[in-house]
Amino acid sequence: MPEARRIESLTVVVPAYNEAKTIRRVVESLFAVPFERRLEVIVVDDGSKDGTADALKGFERPGLQVLRHEKNQGKGMAIRTAIAAATGEYVVIQDADLEYDPAELPRLLEAAEEQEAPVVYGSRILREDNPASYLRYYWGGRLISLWTNLLFFSHITDEPTCYKLVRTDLLRSLNLTCTGFEFCPEVTAKVLRRGLPIAEVPISYRPRSIEEGKKIRWNDGVIALWTLLKIRLFG
Repeated sequence: MPEARRIESLTVVVPAYNEAKTIRRVVESLFAVPFERRLEVIVVDDGSKDGTADALKGFERPGLQVLRHEKNQGKGMAIRTAIAAATGEYVVIQDADLEYDPAELPRLLEAAEEQEAPVVYGSRILREDNPASYLRYYWGGRLISLWTNLLFFSHITDEPTCYKLVRTDLLRSLNLTCTGFEFCPEVTAKVLRRGLPIAEVPISYRPRSIEEGKKIRWNDGVIALWTLLKIRLFG
């Protein structure tokens, strides 16, 4: 059996808006992971008012970039800014709130190598011992995944997951235009519309409450459903 092709470099994109309390811990955690390949971390401070970018002052590592939007433009726009600057072979999204553990990321890379997969998602659903999220988020996520599968005849379990690992050249070819939280279903829809498979691996998850700073709201779920349908029908 031929040896799996090794992925030599990874860009981790960290969109951040008013995450001064957690951003340094997230970046420190990323650089503590033994990736055993070239790591690039691009933090995009999306017009924060709490000194998010300042929280990283004095923290320097090879491969770390901190970019800043003067005005808040949305999570999708922050990710698009980072994708344009990425030099890694693959890109993965890391939220700045520590709901997702960076120690899980090597598993996504291993799946991409072993399956020669251009896209790998980390699924919270596939790991049974995860704590229950707030019901509206849990069932909202399940609904979005079901809707995705109905529209695209796919079999993914966790469309709204933050951990989306995508080959960089593919990501740039998708003509991504969304600027808000709907950016993530846009990626999913455009990948599936091309007939490309999405591999999944189980990951851990620590849900955050609105009081702790969770920013996504119920109407973002409605927009996600519409985004998936719109791309399925019109591209």
